[in-house]
Amino acid sequence: MSLPPLTPEQRVKPWRFELRLAVIYAAVFFPLGVHLPYFPVWLEAKGFDAGQIALILAAPMFLRVVTTPLIAALADRAPERATMLVGAVAIAAILSLGYFLPADYATVLIVSLALAVTWSAQTPLTDSLALSGVRRFGSNYPAMRIWGSISFLAANFVGGALIAWQGAGSVPAVIAAGLAVALLASLAAPRLGRPRIASPLSATDIHDKAPKLLRRSFLLFVAAAGMITASHGFLYSFISIYWASIGIGETTVGLLWACGVTSEICLFMVFNRLFGRLSAHAVLMLAGCAALLRWLVYPWIHPLGLGVPGFFAVQVLHAFSVGLILIGVQKFIGETVAEHRNGAAQGIAFFANGLAMAAVTLVSGPIYQRFGPNGFYAMAVVVLLGLALAAAAMLSARRLK
Repeated sequence: MSLPPLTPEQRVKPWRFELRLAVIYAAVFFPLGVHLPYFPVWLEAKGFDAGQIALILAAPMFLRVVTTPLIAALADRAPERATMLVGAVAIAAILSLGYFLPADYATVLIVSLALAVTWSAQTPLTDSLALSGVRRFGSNYPAMRIWGSISFLAANFVGGALIAWQGAGSVPAVIAAGLAVALLASLAAPRLGRPRIASPLSATDIHDKAPKLLRRSFLLFVAAAGMITASHGFLYSFISIYWASIGIGETTVGLLWACGVTSEICLFMVFNRLFGRLSAHAVLMLAGCAALLRWLVYPWIHPLGLGVPGFFAVQVLHAFSVGLILIGVQKFIGETVAEHRNGAAQGIAFFANGLAMAAVTLVSGPIYQRFGPNGFYAMAVVVLLGLALAAAAMLSARRLK
């Protein structure tokens, strides 16, 4: 079935398209760069134990694996995806004010659940706009996406310094302010209309091959990426708390987080030159191997007396265990999925990633309570499962050729 043609207006590249998307990525990722490392610290400061922290972090993940794919699929049918992005950011900014209410367990959990619905949809919606630019105008995805990582890095610095200065109680204020800025940036989102452009496969080929592609190669690939990404759930939930427990100060914690993101930024800058010729499957396998090495090394850093320098060295692997997956998944979708199915593909990928991450985050609380940093060995097992799925995805893709 052929796709409706682009209108004359849709063939014209919007003014400063890449710059506008870069600004949106930067604005959207700043509050995430505060929330991910420091929200657990705020929860601990409010008196919640490891099990409660794990549930507050995991419950929204279970919710958003249902809501985010639905929002992404609706974006494929919406007259204008940019409008949906503005709406999602606006609602998230309002809901974030709920963290200023009395911080009892039920209130924090309810606010986190409500906020997850629209906050988690922002990145897939932005990715959908960016990938339309890649297909229609030849835009460079890593060159736009890198500014999200740079902003995340800046948030790590700002968050660590602010907590050292004002204490963990300042975290909700920074998140709310970041979402307010993101709302202003989202107003500049390019208006592209509904997605129209097919993938490099013809529309007929996609229609004929879709059942096999989506049931085997695609689903195995996103499941593998989800498992490898989910192995980071233990780190995201408790590494800041662990570092503080062994005497590492808040500013240094911010620098350690920033080190991982800096390495990710460097990877974005050299990806096309070093890894551009690799298949998406090879990129995924390389990411899994880096994650496996990272989790096997982490428990030994403090006992061996390697201290902060040792943690900095291992944090560099973040470029490969996370950065390669971010690009690899978009590379895979861009090469195999039609633009008019882009939102649904983003949603399926998010579902696989979110469900696995939620499950791992939920069990991370009991694991950390019992095993401390040795819980990283359990994350190594999760990566091995992801690598097995990645190998199956590669074999399935070869059978389709």
